[in-house]
Amino acid sequence: MEFPSTDMLLFLLAAGFIAAFIDSVVGGGGLIAVPALLLTGLPPSMVLGTNKLGGTLASITSTLSFLFSGKINGKLTLALFPLSFIGAMLGTYTVHLVPSAFLRPLVVCMLVLLLIYTLMRKNWGALTSPRPMTPTIKLATALCAFALGFYDGFFGPGTGSFLLFLFLLLGFDFVGASGNAKVLNLASNVASLLAFWLLGSVHIGYGLPMGIAMIAGALVGSRLAIRHGASYVKPLFIAVTTLLIGKQLYDLISSIL
Repeated sequence: MEFPSTDMLLFLLAAGFIAAFIDSVVGGGGLIAVPALLLTGLPPSMVLGTNKLGGTLASITSTLSFLFSGKINGKLTLALFPLSFIGAMLGTYTVHLVPSAFLRPLVVCMLVLLLIYTLMRKNWGALTSPRPMTPTIKLATALCAFALGFYDGFFGPGTGSFLLFLFLLLGFDFVGASGNAKVLNLASNVASLLAFWLLGSVHIGYGLPMGIAMIAGALVGSRLAIRHGASYVKPLFIAVTTLLIGKQLYDLISSIL
């Protein structure tokens, strides 16, 4: 098993910590982790699988942190977990059959709408105001959990933002939405990691050290979110979503040119 050089190891540790710090609250850690792993010279498919190893370790850490603080609705997330898991497994399998790049323009539009809506709702997510779980809302939530799990396995960028937005729509405050979103993100991460592992696309020598740093980053990030509430989570959510839009637009323009 090949391990990185000392310089590359230190770089991956720093990148992993920062990526997980952000991802533990609002998602988007791949903006940092994937480019960092690409610099190691690993093939793109190996980079994605190795990133899922670190992402899974970070998701477990942040999920437990939110769970122990009482910010997770256990009954709701337990029902949605298998839907996200199955969706992600199908998405990861499908990406090997169908190219996913065609989704980029749609994702950019959805992220822009999500950002505009969040900016217009000034006090949105400051307080918890649970929405009555009627049969229609239950069905819509279940479909969203499956669809976002599939999307995470198939394409991925913005999954954390979309999941957080889903729980905001259900009436959770920003911290509660972030905590519950991490449970579903954990489901899709585990499913995708399993699929990449079976395909031989996970590099333990690079992924494990980075994953250990991501555990630390996830712990610090989630604890800060729990301590400071919406005043910390909402600005970070807006900043990361804006960066995601910029990154997807850049990739879209680059593919055209």
